This record gives sequence, structure tokens and C-alpha cells, in this order.
Amino acid sequence: MTSQELLQWYIDAGVDETISDHPVNRFRQEAERPEGSTGKQQTSEPSPQKEQPRPGFSDAAPASSPSPPPTAKLSPANGDLTAAVHLAKAAKTVEELQRALESFDACGLKKTATNLVFTDGNPKAPILFVGEGPGEEEDRQGLPFVGPSGKLLDKMLASIGLDRTGALITNVVFWRPPGNRTPTPQETAICLPFVERLIELVDPKILVTLGGPAAKSLLAQTTGVGRLRGRWFQYETPGMARPIDATAMYHPAYLLRSPGQKRDTWRDLLAIKHKLAT
Repeated sequence: MTSQELLQWYIDAGVDETISDHPVNRFRQEAERPEGSTGKQQTSEPSPQKEQPRPGFSDAAPASSPSPPPTAKLSPANGDLTAAVHLAKAAKTVEELQRALESFDACGLKKTATNLVFTDGNPKAPILFVGEGPGEEEDRQGLPFVGPSGKLLDKMLASIGLDRTGALITNVVFWRPPGNRTPTPQETAICLPFVERLIELVDPKILVTLGGPAAKSLLAQTTGVGRLRGRWFQYETPGMARPIDATAMYHPAYLLRSPGQKRDTWRDLLAIKHKLAT
């Protein structure tokens, strides 16, 4: 196996960073440890004759008020999230929002992805579908839902008289997670301001989440899609003029693995068709 093939194997397995510039030989460290040492700092036993005072407690009244704890510094993650919020809010159009994402480097997924995968379809459409994250084919083409699950989604849309000119499609994260793993909560959180801003700018009549991660992020629900599907929710952000109808469906990738759920999905599609017509 060449070095390049090994590096690609690590990336596909989900390894996206190292913790040191040089490898650490733990076996050598163990051999060099002094004999009799356990590797733990030795502490002396407290004297049994004198009870040790409990931290923060005293029999005597304090002479003065305790000093307040030092102010916690803003962590890089919080700073990145704040930057994401400001950057997303500054976008006035879908095109500006895409350019903002292209310049945004705080999501770790961008380091291992080939392309930004933003949207596909019609930004003026009355319905917006939000999936989980790009896969291998999506990462290659820079478009959401173009692989096997995308082909099934196209068939699902066609069954109720829709295609990509009558819908807009995106994901809760805009770069492919290595190995097609589920996005972490941190990765989803850093992308969420851009997803919310996209919904505000598009202002669809109906929002449809595809799969569990999208439903949990946008509908603020912790139960599985099996219990959420068939129900309608109100989605609203401070930047929206009105709440919009939202529902959850099984992800097309799940339907490819579990075709027995397609019957329920057909019912969901009929309900969406009816909602669009009213």
C-alpha cells in the first residue's frame, strides 16, 4: 500500500486530524519509567487526628466575600458559531449565502471534502427538502442528492407531479462527512445558521426533512422519524414573516435499505401533495 493509498484509507475511515507532529511510542515510555513508579502522582495521607476542612466550608464567618471565578474565555467553537450566525444573517440572497459558505472555513468537514454541496433545484419553489449530508457522488459533483438516493428522490417527486424545477433540495451540512458517516452535533450546529438563513430567504410553503438528523436539527424533536412522519409541525425563526408547515419523511437512502417502508412514504407524499394544493 502506498502512502497516498494509506492516507485515503484514513480519510474514508473518518480520520480528519492528527494530535501530534510526531508519533509517540507509549511502550518506550513505559520501559523508561523508574522501577516502582506507577505513573501517578503520589499524595500523602491526611492526618487522622485532625479532620481536614471541606473546600468552601468554614466554621468561622468569612472576612470578605469570596472572589468571583475568572471569566471564561470564549472558546474557538463558540467564536466560530458566532461568526457563522453573523455571516449567514448578512446574506440577502441565496447566491450571497452560497458565497458566504464558500468563504467559511470553520466547519472541519471542509478540510476533507472535494466540493461545497449547497442546493439544487428552484429557490422560488414552494417546497424545500432538507437531507442529512452529501455522499461520495454529491461531493464529486457539488450537488445534493445525485447518487442512488437522489435518483430515488427524483422518482418520489415525480410520483406527485414534481421535479427539481418545482422543488429546492439541500442538506443540514454542506460538505461530505468522511466515509459517509453521520454528521456530528458540532458539525451540524456550525452549519445550522446557514440552513436557517436559507429557509428564511426561500420562504417555502412546506419544509420537508429527510431522515433523523435533519428532523432533529430543524424540528427540535428527539424521537425517530418513524414516529414523526405523518405529523405536521410549525417551523419558524425570528427572521421569518410567518411560520411554515413542516413534516418529516424517511431518507431515500434508508428506503433503499428498507423498501418495506415505501408504503408509508407514499402516504406521506400524498399528504404533501394535498398540502401543496390547498
